[in-house]
Amino acid sequence: MGEWECSLGVATVISTNLLMEQLYLKYQQRPWTETLKLVHFCMDKPRRSPVSDAPDGPLLSCMEKLQRTLNAWCFSGMHHLEWTQLPFSISLLWRRLSEEKAFISRSQSCKLRLNSHVSPSGTACYITSNMFYIEVQLEKDGRVMDAKLAHLGEAPVICDDLVQHLRMKNYDAFGKILEDLSNLYQIPGNSQMKAKGYLALQSLEKDLHSMSLLHRTQDVNRVTEVLHGKVGHLVPRTGGTPMNIEFYISPYQILEAELNPGSLVCGTKAVVTVEGTDTLHKLPLSPLLVDSQAEENGNPTFLPLTDELSVDLSAYFLLKFHQPIPLSLSNLEDIQMLTGIQITALKLAPLYELIIQSTLKEKCSEDLSMHKSRFFVSLPDCPKHCYFINKGSEKSNLAGALVSKIPFTHPKCVPAVIEILRHQMAYNSLISSCVSDKYINEDDSELLYFEVIPHKNTSFSVFFIHPMSENLACVTIDVVTSREVQCNLHLHPQDPTLNSSDGFISRSVKCCLSVPVVMRAIYRNATKLEADSGTQSTEVDTKQKSELPCEQIIDSNRFEESLSAAGQQDLLKTNKESVPDCTEQRLSTAKLETLGDEMEKSNTTVNTETLSRVEEINCAASTEALMKDK
Repeated sequence: MGEWECSLGVATVISTNLLMEQLYLKYQQRPWTETLKLVHFCMDKPRRSPVSDAPDGPLLSCMEKLQRTLNAWCFSGMHHLEWTQLPFSISLLWRRLSEEKAFISRSQSCKLRLNSHVSPSGTACYITSNMFYIEVQLEKDGRVMDAKLAHLGEAPVICDDLVQHLRMKNYDAFGKILEDLSNLYQIPGNSQMKAKGYLALQSLEKDLHSMSLLHRTQDVNRVTEVLHGKVGHLVPRTGGTPMNIEFYISPYQILEAELNPGSLVCGTKAVVTVEGTDTLHKLPLSPLLVDSQAEENGNPTFLPLTDELSVDLSAYFLLKFHQPIPLSLSNLEDIQMLTGIQITALKLAPLYELIIQSTLKEKCSEDLSMHKSRFFVSLPDCPKHCYFINKGSEKSNLAGALVSKIPFTHPKCVPAVIEILRHQMAYNSLISSCVSDKYINEDDSELLYFEVIPHKNTSFSVFFIHPMSENLACVTIDVVTSREVQCNLHLHPQDPTLNSSDGFISRSVKCCLSVPVVMRAIYRNATKLEADSGTQSTEVDTKQKSELPCEQIIDSNRFEESLSAAGQQDLLKTNKESVPDCTEQRLSTAKLETLGDEMEKSNTTVNTETLSRVEEINCAASTEALMKDK
């Protein structure tokens, strides 16, 4: 009985193979374009109601069951067919894909129906939909030779990213590309409407690429493009990888790239794509940017969005982030004013809670509780810092939300949106510098206490105890833009100076975007001034006792104040001078040591040129210290 069942199974497989061979021979002479037209015609009509309510519901339901059964049979039966019909290379690829859970989960999440088949020659396999197809060519030994992608109406193009993922057996990334390709066409309507959505995306990409080339010099580097380019550092769409825009990179990441040549250090990126929606929007069908023309303010000029150049679609463009970004409510409102589209599904919360949550998640902390408000930060050559972060409340000017995507319909919105995002990222970097995964002082070491209190928009204060008195001191930090920071140091009128001007603090904050590093610099300046002033007062007192009457002895406090006033005037002068970009300097430990020497000289001879050099080195040293802390 068992032998009979086995022979019957083999006969069934052979008869099925003969049937498939006859079908291949029947349609072998027909061109691929006719097959595509037939498939498009059959799949063109969208479903307007659930299957159970439609008149042809039973037929569609049966077709879906047959398709699922055939797919399951193909995957499970491929192992039995590799010795009879298919080359080993095709069987091996299908086996790998069918057994890889990551690929299956990715492909199942694709909302666009995907099909697969093997070419008559047996040397290629295809993953197809009614809007695109992928062709994979293989060697006889199973190695991937080539992979091509073709969208509807376009010629196939070689996709190096697909080839690389398949060769490295990275089926999760391969499935992610399939998912992204499928999501491009999640637009309500028939194939014609979906194709227009893809055409609109192409027009947007051409305009963004043209904007990235405006006023661009040949020798511009990537970091400059990221921080100052109108659309950041733009990487065009290639094959299955969508266009992405890198629009912000922190000083720590810049330093990491400098100290590790050849390393791939990426800043914050956004993917450019299109997505279906319930409401109609007017999207461009051709590029709108006017070549080589710009308005008086330097912004690019666009053609008007007329009916001839646009189409009404149930879709809009998106800037999608890899990780949600905490945005203040005021910045959210500004973005919505620019785009004219409401960002939905937002959950408002205190902005500082969101920044803390995102920072802890980025640092892979096991405890992602947002209720933590005290953090310990360790710095080299300095007592440990303890930061209390006052999260504020859910008042309008202190609230925010985690944003994962920003919808828009016109390319002119992108530069302004990117500037707002850069502004927010700079502010978030300063607050997150006070956050660590250390909630307790494990070694009971000496502590310096600070409290961070938010103000409206993108400003906050850092309160601390004056190093030479018991009164509170305060540094207010206002992040005006991503490239401009204004700081002010506030002291009690009777307290001695800390030997740090507002200009010095502002430049230090701008260079490193780290509150702990800047506060350490302030404490060091104050400590050195106190030590040097004490030494000078002793020398003056000894000399005057031997040469001058007692009533002519200079009060040491007045000496400190006058020295500080002169130093601050010179520091304000150097603030107006051009200071080289500290991030472009090669940082070393020697500069940190030189900083101490130069600060000692500045306490005795206040010279503009020397102080300028000191502050440049301090900026570089601060950034290096930030790198060490990480």
